[in-house]
Amino acid sequence: MKKVATVIAYVFLILLGIITLFPFIYMILAGLMTYSEATSIPPTMFPKSPQWSNYAEVFTKAPFLQYFINTTFVSAVTTIATLITAVLAAFALTNLQFKYKNLVIMMMISLLMVPYESIIFTNYNTISKMGLLNTYLALIIPFLTSIFYIYYLHGYLKGISPTFYKAAKIDGASDLEYIWKILIPMSKPALVTVGILTFISSWNSFLWPLLVTNEKKYRLLNNGLSAFTTESGSDVHLQMAAATLTVLPILFIYLVFRKEIIRGVAKNGIKG
Repeated sequence: MKKVATVIAYVFLILLGIITLFPFIYMILAGLMTYSEATSIPPTMFPKSPQWSNYAEVFTKAPFLQYFINTTFVSAVTTIATLITAVLAAFALTNLQFKYKNLVIMMMISLLMVPYESIIFTNYNTISKMGLLNTYLALIIPFLTSIFYIYYLHGYLKGISPTFYKAAKIDGASDLEYIWKILIPMSKPALVTVGILTFISSWNSFLWPLLVTNEKKYRLLNNGLSAFTTESGSDVHLQMAAATLTVLPILFIYLVFRKEIIRGVAKNGIKG
């Protein structure tokens, strides 16, 4: 009976894997098709002759290299800023004692329940009044920190014994020295997880950049895919090739750091 259940479980997992991977596999295959193959009905599953020139045409038909540079810059700055603010805030909530500390934590938890879509237009009006539309600052400022990652790191750091902080203070270390020399090395798995997930989220952002940028020189990759759509229709094969180029860096990052992500999510702090 256990063997039958195991076989059923494996079959179910394989089916789920196929369903999950099929869109990505077809995206790669469609990026190597001609226009007629990519738009044929019923759809063509495999290109008769791989059109590697589609990838070169992506860069000639749209400023895709500029989109790539913009996305890399915005994602990197957002990730670094989120890591800094999240670590400092989580440290304060974990190790420092101040009035209304529990109230602050409760407010943070309540803010996690607010949908992002409900505040996006408030953010847009703020950025607009600041005169920052069509700038890199508009793409970066709303994402300089994350309440979710502050709360996540707060839960992780609570697993680190407070004796480390007390010993550091006795030795004359400042709070910043404790954070840099002790806290960060001990919470590396969680920080790697926060950094990677923040980078991926920023890389895949679509709605906010679409609202605050109208000029091509500030567009990000996902918004740049619209460059392959014209009044007469879409160049589906080029869109699929461009989408493949957009996904590959994120896929590479995940494959390289997947163990760190799992370790950071699964491990709830360090018990001392």
